[in-house]
Amino acid sequence: MPKDTSIKSVLIIGSGPIVIGQACEFDYAGSQSARSIREEGIEVILINSNPATIMTDPSMADHVYLKPLTTKSIIEILKAHPNIDAVLPTMGGQTALNLCLEAEEKGIWADFNVRLIGVDINAINITEDREQFKQLLERIEIPAAPAKTANSFLKGKEIAQEFGFPLVIRPSFTLGGTGAAFVHHKEDFDELLTRGLEASPIHEVLIDKALLGWKEYELELLRDQNDNVVIICSIENMDPMGIHTGDSITVAPAMTLSDKTFQRMRDMAIKMMRSIGNFAGGCNVQFAVSPDEKEDIVAIEINPRVSRSSALASKATGYPIAKIASKLALGYHLDELQNQITKSTSALFEPTLDYVIVKIPRWNFDKFEGADRTLGLQMKSVGEVMGIGRSFQEALHKATQSLEIKRNGLGADGKGYKNYEQIIDKLTHASWDRVFVIYDAIQMGIPLSRIHEITKIDMWFLKQYEELYSLEKEISTFKIDNLPKELLLEAKQKGFADRQIAHMMGCLESQVYNLREEMGVKRVYKLVDTCAAEFEAKTPYYYSTFEAEIEKADGTRYVHNESIVSDKKKVVVLGSGPNRIGQGIEFDYSCVHGVLAASECGYETIMINCNPETVSTDFDTADKLYFEPVFWEHIYDIIRHEKPEGVIVQLGGQTALKLAEKLDRYGIKILGTSFDALDLAEDRGRFSELLSELGIPFPKFGVAENADQASQLADTLDFPLLVRPSYVLGGQGMKIVINKQELEEHVIDLLKNIPGNKLLLDHYLDGAIEAEADAICDGENVYIIGIMEHIEPCGVHSGDSNATLPPFNLGEFVMQQIKDHTKKIALALKTVGLINIQFAIKDDTVYIIEANPRASRTVPFIAKAYGEPYVNYATKVMLGHNKVTDFTFNPQLKGYAIKQPVFSFNKFPGVNKKLGPEMKSTGESILFIDDLKDDQFYELYSRRKMYLSR
Repeated sequence: MPKDTSIKSVLIIGSGPIVIGQACEFDYAGSQSARSIREEGIEVILINSNPATIMTDPSMADHVYLKPLTTKSIIEILKAHPNIDAVLPTMGGQTALNLCLEAEEKGIWADFNVRLIGVDINAINITEDREQFKQLLERIEIPAAPAKTANSFLKGKEIAQEFGFPLVIRPSFTLGGTGAAFVHHKEDFDELLTRGLEASPIHEVLIDKALLGWKEYELELLRDQNDNVVIICSIENMDPMGIHTGDSITVAPAMTLSDKTFQRMRDMAIKMMRSIGNFAGGCNVQFAVSPDEKEDIVAIEINPRVSRSSALASKATGYPIAKIASKLALGYHLDELQNQITKSTSALFEPTLDYVIVKIPRWNFDKFEGADRTLGLQMKSVGEVMGIGRSFQEALHKATQSLEIKRNGLGADGKGYKNYEQIIDKLTHASWDRVFVIYDAIQMGIPLSRIHEITKIDMWFLKQYEELYSLEKEISTFKIDNLPKELLLEAKQKGFADRQIAHMMGCLESQVYNLREEMGVKRVYKLVDTCAAEFEAKTPYYYSTFEAEIEKADGTRYVHNESIVSDKKKVVVLGSGPNRIGQGIEFDYSCVHGVLAASECGYETIMINCNPETVSTDFDTADKLYFEPVFWEHIYDIIRHEKPEGVIVQLGGQTALKLAEKLDRYGIKILGTSFDALDLAEDRGRFSELLSELGIPFPKFGVAENADQASQLADTLDFPLLVRPSYVLGGQGMKIVINKQELEEHVIDLLKNIPGNKLLLDHYLDGAIEAEADAICDGENVYIIGIMEHIEPCGVHSGDSNATLPPFNLGEFVMQQIKDHTKKIALALKTVGLINIQFAIKDDTVYIIEANPRASRTVPFIAKAYGEPYVNYATKVMLGHNKVTDFTFNPQLKGYAIKQPVFSFNKFPGVNKKLGPEMKSTGESILFIDDLKDDQFYELYSRRKMYLSR
């Protein structure tokens, strides 16, 4: 059956601000969905309150509404667009599903004659209401863990008495495992039951017998209205049951499942999907499998929407789940749609993988002082990375190299744990760095049987680790001048980085690189093609690996490289790696716009990134996608292979910026602002000298390398002082101190975590107003795209501040100083592209806090508020294709736009919620108001000092 021709206009609901448990995977899904539906000539109206995403870009839909995700907003949109026929709620995570349910209960969809597509209300209710789901599994004879529902404290106590401990408490209708908990001991039960009942919007929890140590699997499915079902991907959690799947290391395809059990699991998943309502779209099913030879299967949950796992499955297989799910929601059948990568096979073909995927979550515990760092049923990670390799070992190494936590991979970097008690403790209480600790345990000689007994991680994975350590030991017996080629090739095939191999032999990374060159051990690039190379793929989506040479009949030797280099002029855009606090989805927005702008200028665009949740790693965003770690060795090899005109670093946040020095040293052209100017802005001493020459005021400061120097500086600078390490992201380690004791404690603490770092001490301008400006500069002309004033006083990190565009109470005299300073600094730094400058205003004097010659968090916000494609313009300036004066700027904003930070403190009970110079927000929303009399502005302004801390 072809598409439903009665659908002319669709409303897509987004997922709102990024919180832990619901991140940019829904921006990716929503963006794909909007494009997929518009391809069919259908109008798309979109609601989402998140200004940092590609999804809310004006180019994505016919009408974009940056409004709060409430039924009030839904009614306003439906009144403005009476032609909306259908609503698609499956692309916006739990937020969109819950909003859709609320609108259904209030009769809104019926009032406006709008129907649901992609899911039905019954499916949402059955899968979200734990009791209904349990009854469904009984009805269709699918095994489930013994469980009962409680909607009161008393009922919960009765169930606990019946089942005994350990137990699991899971609230209904929540996101990312919010409120879920293990209860090992009777004395903890009351508090955790109360928390679970409070977390559920309908005050209901499911209490089930804990399946501790069971293995966890997920299947990603798609189903059409003809009841065709395809399984896109099987995913195995390396971590056993008990750790939220968003916090687990996951592997695709499943590695340790027997074929017989996999077929049983498939049949169960298909049966479950067909039984939850008559709808067409995507679905994620989770199972537990007993770790014995019986391999009993128990169903855990089913989500009738795209999810974090479906973003991962899409990137893992190259099969665009959200895109196809949207077409199915419009009535198409799978056999009528084309596989997007081969362009010749049907979407009804299930993908086949001839490589392995490893996903590792990225945590930010250092932002939540006092947080419980052990992993459990409640998700705590803020992002994730994915590695693609020809083996599990290679993919695992690439994923660990992508994390950006100053590790070069597993082991062989001198940073492992050496203390037996500490290692056992980290294995026992699943820690965020357990992926590294397993290696440390093997290195220490702890037997695999003991590691398995503690962690319940399958023996197959542990043996893979053991093989890696055996190889490290063997290589360590050689020196750089006698290492056999076979060993070097094996180490590279197993994912070891050059600098790890150098560590093993006590030599330099460059020596290992040169040896590889001499021996011809070179990276080759392979296609992610959905069909294990059985059909030709048209899509240039690559990963790297190493292969032994093949000898032809005529005696010539070669390795097979699937990435063919064209003779077009090329540009590389470096992505921002995993999401984390301080560097989020706003840089993905900038990268995507940078790629599109470079394409408009006639360049072949090459994207390098390792974040599976983003639009920048979609297979059809850039002309070529290299899904690789944003890690020097990988980037350098791609650049040598592709020979681009240059590299754009200022769109990928601090991640890309940190690589500028190496690019410069290796003679690779940085497009836009030069490395020297980037370094000048980061180096506090040089930058302050520049400000002095320009006659621009800045707070008094000094640089210290130890506690003694800091104490001497304090005598000349006067308290309060702002203390911070140099070259950090999101204000990490920044603190305001008010006396010498606090200063000494903080300095010692910082230098323990970041040895050898220079610390900057600034006189803190107490009670100052903070403001920031973003501008585009071409080296001669400067255009200020926006000036924002923070509602909170100076001292709260700019990412945690509510900020208004334009400013609401800065006089003409102050505004003129901001404009003058911005232009002077942009020109003095020889900026070519974007720059963000932050100011503190005290007694009508404007002081400079810092300048960042790169895309900032606020650029997407200003672009959305004014309706202007600023990143597009800035990229064309970086490429030397245009001058600032070539563009006609026409910002449109009635009233004010307010950037409102969103926090995820509810994931960390007991953590200090006070705000200071270190950023803690995970996302943001945009609020438009007509004037300053608006109640919401008044409330924000009245609370501005409430959370300020030192």
